[in-house]
Amino acid sequence: MHVARLSLVDFRNYARAELELGPGATVLVGRNGQGKTNLVESIGYLATLASHRVSGDQALVRAGADAAIVRALLAHGDREVLVELQLNRQGSNRAQVNRSPAKPRDLPRVVHSVLFAPEDLAIVRGEPAVRRRVLDGLLVQRTPRLAGVMADYDRVVRQRNTLLKSARTRGIAASALTTLDIWDERLVELGSELIDARIRLIADLAEPVADAYRSIVDADHRPELVPVLSIDGADAEDQDGGAVAQVRGAVPGTDSALSGTAEFTGAVAAGTAERFAAALSRLRSKELERGVTLAGPHRDDVLLLLNGLPAKGYASHGESWSFALALRLASADLLRRDSTTGDPVLVLDDVFAELDRVRRERLAAAIGGYEQVLVTAAVLEDVPEPLTARIIHVEAGRIVETADDGVAHV
Repeated sequence: MHVARLSLVDFRNYARAELELGPGATVLVGRNGQGKTNLVESIGYLATLASHRVSGDQALVRAGADAAIVRALLAHGDREVLVELQLNRQGSNRAQVNRSPAKPRDLPRVVHSVLFAPEDLAIVRGEPAVRRRVLDGLLVQRTPRLAGVMADYDRVVRQRNTLLKSARTRGIAASALTTLDIWDERLVELGSELIDARIRLIADLAEPVADAYRSIVDADHRPELVPVLSIDGADAEDQDGGAVAQVRGAVPGTDSALSGTAEFTGAVAAGTAERFAAALSRLRSKELERGVTLAGPHRDDVLLLLNGLPAKGYASHGESWSFALALRLASADLLRRDSTTGDPVLVLDDVFAELDRVRRERLAAAIGGYEQVLVTAAVLEDVPEPLTARIIHVEAGRIVETADDGVAHV
């Protein structure tokens, strides 16, 4: 699959933009702040219903406008699909597929994209919420139905937290708060599905991540991904050396001698709903004290290990970058395997400026076989030559293409 045409209206700094694209590599070049990232961000949003730069939609709508519109014509073989998304400042967002009304959460069924960005270093070094967003973004692309499950789960957490805060303010004892049991049932139902989906995804990523890491580093640092589950008493905030034993020892029937991620994830997945319900019962008094829900996928994490040690705190800058890139490459590999519409669109947003020459060349080689690769760069010389077949300049929200004769055309 590739994006054949991209149209924006009142998106970020673009009042209007039209961009014709094709298979192969395209480099968007321009100084910082000109709008390169805004173009590729719009494609990523269609695929994941989220931005890699901001948590909400409001910043995506141009100042002074009531709504932003993103249209993309997708091509795969002889088939074309037109997807459209309207992001509204007020009210729900709206979507269309081939001019027929659709729900926004339907778009990831037809738009597949993997975006690499400088912010990806936070996958390794940042907070648990960053890693949750990465996993959930990939889950939505592989199983779009889960977007609705995630939205429903978030709604239940908010409503349950409101009830907990109200009970704390009014001094209601845990034994008298029978209404909470109803929310607990729904929380366990939705949350268990999300936990199990993440665990299966982590297991699926194990081999592709190891392969991708070796392709970038040409060394075996044994990258691993281990679920950190709050329903089993694991603390997602504990990322020091003791976290490995804590996480693995928290799961019934496992021990710290587990030899691989696949075995561990299989053990974790056993009886999720029962373990979740037991955790809520165990934490009831503490939740009332704090007024928040303390167990569930909204408080989970995934521990990233290199050579058996947490990458966060132990990995070098280069190793951290390599792990983050390996996760993105592995994500693209899984989407490629699952898809009936060809490769996902690969987007590299100003990534090459962050890498040394060797990693630049290795990354370029690793993605060379994908149908469409979109690269943004402030300096063209940062981009490996195999990816510079087509160059487009971006200046203050204007798209200027450089033709084969070297002449620029607006």
